[in-house]
Amino acid sequence: MLYVFLSFRGYYCGAYVPLFASLLEWVPPEPEPFYQPTGNEFAPEIVGESSGTVVYYIEPATTGTYFIVSRVGGSRQPIKSAAVSLKDPEDTVLLFESRFESGNLQKAVRVGEYEYELTLRTDLYTSKHTQWYYFRVQNTRKDVTYRFTIVNLMKAKSLYNMGMKPLMYSQKDAESQGIGWRRMGNDIKYYKYNTEEGQTLYCLTWTVCFPNSYDTCYFAQFYPYTYSDLQNYLLTLVGNPLYSQYCKLRPLCSSLAGNIVYLLTITNPSKGAIAAAAKKAIILSARVHPGETNSSWVMRGFLDFIVSDAPDAHLLRDLFIFKVVPMLNPDGVIVGNYRCSLAGRDLNRNYRTELKESFPCIWYTRAMIKKVLEEREVLLYCDIHGHSRKNNIFMYGCNNKYAQNQLLHERIFPLMMSKNIPDKFCFNSCKFQVQKCKEGTGRVVMWRMGILNSYTMESTFSGSTLGAKSNCHFTFEDLKSLGYHVCDTLLDFCDPDRSKFQQCLLELKELLKQKIQIKLSELGKNMETTWSDISLSDVESRDFRKALWIFLSSKTIE
Repeated sequence: MLYVFLSFRGYYCGAYVPLFASLLEWVPPEPEPFYQPTGNEFAPEIVGESSGTVVYYIEPATTGTYFIVSRVGGSRQPIKSAAVSLKDPEDTVLLFESRFESGNLQKAVRVGEYEYELTLRTDLYTSKHTQWYYFRVQNTRKDVTYRFTIVNLMKAKSLYNMGMKPLMYSQKDAESQGIGWRRMGNDIKYYKYNTEEGQTLYCLTWTVCFPNSYDTCYFAQFYPYTYSDLQNYLLTLVGNPLYSQYCKLRPLCSSLAGNIVYLLTITNPSKGAIAAAAKKAIILSARVHPGETNSSWVMRGFLDFIVSDAPDAHLLRDLFIFKVVPMLNPDGVIVGNYRCSLAGRDLNRNYRTELKESFPCIWYTRAMIKKVLEEREVLLYCDIHGHSRKNNIFMYGCNNKYAQNQLLHERIFPLMMSKNIPDKFCFNSCKFQVQKCKEGTGRVVMWRMGILNSYTMESTFSGSTLGAKSNCHFTFEDLKSLGYHVCDTLLDFCDPDRSKFQQCLLELKELLKQKIQIKLSELGKNMETTWSDISLSDVESRDFRKALWIFLSSKTIE
């Protein structure tokens, strides 16, 4: 019998506003191409409340309020807020709302009949991290061009400058035609804006024509995946008697707000203690950054496959024990944060922490992995993320430069991934460095704990620039398929026939040799070196002079 406690506790930023039944998981019948800029996109001047009308505003709650009402469903008590009501049926003002799970709109200002300036709430207890957005509009009009401008984004670079479109969901279209989230928007521009106080911010502006009048529509940075979505999915696993034979679900810990962080252990029953002890472990986690919802869709695809009755899934469960933490930061997900926890901190910079009370989700995850390492080898650790400035899918790994017998081995799994999904995964975007600023990340901490193949896997918010998928947005099905390809690549990586492994290793050695030769050629040097003796971190360092010094002082090749 599988016992599990599913908690429905979290936080809504304000009074409870019901979100209608789960949004459709719909895949567009045709690829959704990137927006092609014309060069004439309009960049509205930001006028604010002085020349506009505030139609929606949520005051930041107090510290006590955030923790007291941190429950899915939120507080039923009213909070300080301002929202317009319709004067008559002909009133065209849009009605905004974001006081639902993962919503984060703080203010909407009407600056024209069909034009609105939007301010996002920053991550709680910070004054930054505005990138994720998710809000609702009602009282739409068909065949009218609306303009929305988000006025307080903080990243200088964005995929919106590379053709990414916002996502929109129409409730009427979902109910009448079965259409779900789709890419919408024209006249898209991402541009810099200096406030009167001297602060530099960035704006995203786009126009849209709603498909229906008097509709309820949602806009989001990416396909939402809430804590409740995860819990509903886990209920399907718990309720399946077949899955319960090899999939165990238990609470790993409770978050600051009392939300459960779940741990799944997935493996086939072993015949005897010796066989069980011989199994290596695979550890996957996702959603340490709450606004990176793409990571949850990748995780969903992985779980869908690994618990299935597919022969390859059965083989993987025979070979490995999978430890999976599908949502590391439930508090941040629930409140609509982009990067931080309720402590106002980036959890993926705090894997070295000893502060269990302040960072329980990370502390208990690291403790769980330490315990696994005491029992067995961990073949692979992968923390799944989303990326807001690069297209495609890629991985960050570590550089095992001191273990010459394992030189380049940490690059083999990502290279295999690129071969298995060449239209989505870009090996050239992968990096294998251990930077000082990344010492507190899961990838580096797990590597220092002894996991050679320790990765951060990044999936874009936008789409692909490769092969058949080139210049098209990813759907959530594209990301779910990535979860399957992680499993497929694991089988290649562990194949007893080592021909694929050795071929990748030879290819990586040749790529590295070419890198060194290019660097030397750029300096007009024609000097032979023992390339395999050169530190990879120096070859790929931004400090080019240091790399050159290593090249010139290295041994002469045989």
